[in-house]
Amino acid sequence: MTPDPDLVSVDEPMQVAAPIAELRRTPSGQRDRQFIYGAPVTVLHHAGDWRLVRAELDGYCGYVTADALGPRRAATHTVTARSTQAYETPHFKSTDQMNLTFGSKLVAKSETATFIETELGHIPRQHVHRISDTATDPIAIASLFLGTPYLWGGNSAWGLDCSALVQFACQACAIPCPGDSDQQEATLGEALPIGTPYQRGDLLFWKGHVALVMTPTTIIHANAGYMATVEEDIEDAITRIEAQGDGLVTAHKRLPKP
Repeated sequence: MTPDPDLVSVDEPMQVAAPIAELRRTPSGQRDRQFIYGAPVTVLHHAGDWRLVRAELDGYCGYVTADALGPRRAATHTVTARSTQAYETPHFKSTDQMNLTFGSKLVAKSETATFIETELGHIPRQHVHRISDTATDPIAIASLFLGTPYLWGGNSAWGLDCSALVQFACQACAIPCPGDSDQQEATLGEALPIGTPYQRGDLLFWKGHVALVMTPTTIIHANAGYMATVEEDIEDAITRIEAQGDGLVTAHKRLPKP
């Protein structure tokens, strides 16, 4: 993206302060993807009520509304459940004030045996881990999203696309991962010859699509064919995707061990 030379240039560290922020290609334009609560960004330009930002996570750039941003803070915890709620008090019967998706970054003000207190409210401890903790199985992370609706450009528990599923799975296991499937194909893992037996955690790529191998015969992927994140037989998926005009597998890649 080439910034408009008339925009006010800045270089300001901030973070996402809304549960989900729509990232646009242009102000008021089409959604490219979503950023989630606590995601660190750098504001590059001001354009009225819009901000051109770059994600610290993967360098992705786009426009978000100014009111979706706030001061950057060092997160202590991350949401590791598919989704969670912020409660008014540290009790599950109290009023829930906000829904948060997997991957949201939080700052704990205090902790009890059952909740962490944040500026958003009280979050169940079962739904968060310390920011320094990492998962070890990308497929276990991806499986959290089975049944999640497919949403092009979505990056949350309420809707996500194929590359967002892979990015969640990889980054939870401390595997750096870009945001788009073509970038993932170019940078992730070791390329294997087509015909290599599939292993849990492998990646299969098509033009504009990516899936994770669950078992030697099945994949998990967010896809528009089912409009959901599903487990699917590999050979059935290959046949279906070719029949709908999207070609054959373009790459089979193996991720490093976390």
